[in-house]
Amino acid sequence: MERAAKQQLVEEVSRTFANVMSVVLADFRGLNVQTVTGIRDEFRKAGCGYRVVKNTLIKIAVKDTPMSVMTTMEGLLAGPTAVIWSNESPSVPAKLAVKFAKEQQQKFRIKGGYFEGQVLDDKGVEALSKMPGKPELQASLLMTFLAAPTDLVRTLAAGPMNFLYLLQARERSLGGGA
Repeated sequence: MERAAKQQLVEEVSRTFANVMSVVLADFRGLNVQTVTGIRDEFRKAGCGYRVVKNTLIKIAVKDTPMSVMTTMEGLLAGPTAVIWSNESPSVPAKLAVKFAKEQQQKFRIKGGYFEGQVLDDKGVEALSKMPGKPELQASLLMTFLAAPTDLVRTLAAGPMNFLYLLQARERSLGGGA
């Protein structure tokens, strides 16, 4: 790779990582091209980026960013590295990476990652994968917003319904009801 191409790649990676929510680094040795292409497509469908970049170029790209702490963790940027990231949801790349690691048994291995200024090991990425995603958080928030009006309607309807039940019970006690 020419020096100009390397510089362009470093700038592109730096721009990409400027707004990143989380990053997962994985070793993909032993996977065939068809499997890697399928994995890459799954990540892209989920709104994640997937790229294989030389470790030295990643180190240069994150040098003056908050992600520079990744370069301090020995072994994280060693060997073939697939870089998976998301600008939308921090847990999505981790969830998919953990899923593929389980499916591919030692051929796709999670090395670690980055989330909110912290370097994660493989266990940290697994813990991140268990975080609720954006749709789950939105549903939870919506249910919270709907709870108060729903309870108000139930409370307002309870008075007349209870009065109706009282009248029906009185009618039955007088022998006029079914």
